[in-house]
Amino acid sequence: MSDDDLDDDLDDDYEDDNDDYEDEVGAEGNRIVGARALAVVEHVTRNLADDPDAIEVEVEERRGGEVALLVHANPADMGRLIGRRGRVIQALRQLVRAAGSADGVKANVDIAE
Repeated sequence: MSDDDLDDDLDDDYEDDNDDYEDEVGAEGNRIVGARALAVVEHVTRNLADDPDAIEVEVEERRGGEVALLVHANPADMGRLIGRRGRVIQALRQLVRAAGSADGVKANVDIAE
């Protein structure tokens, strides 16, 4: 086998690898902004609530890469989600900020009345 044949084989393998990589990456328009923050909010609130099926999280994209997450829940679960002196919602906000910064977005969460 000559050096040219070896180079051609390596080039073919390299091109095949690039094709596989391109198939796994979705288009920019398919990305969900703040997806990690949304997943954190859904996971934490559904595990805190007595009625996890009533939890719905509304996502609102704002200017400058900000994402506002609004949690709708059963009114009976509001106290559990907010916590005594708001400690639970404050902790959730810190988690969401950290998850959002990992994705490069500024995320905030609030509970709907």
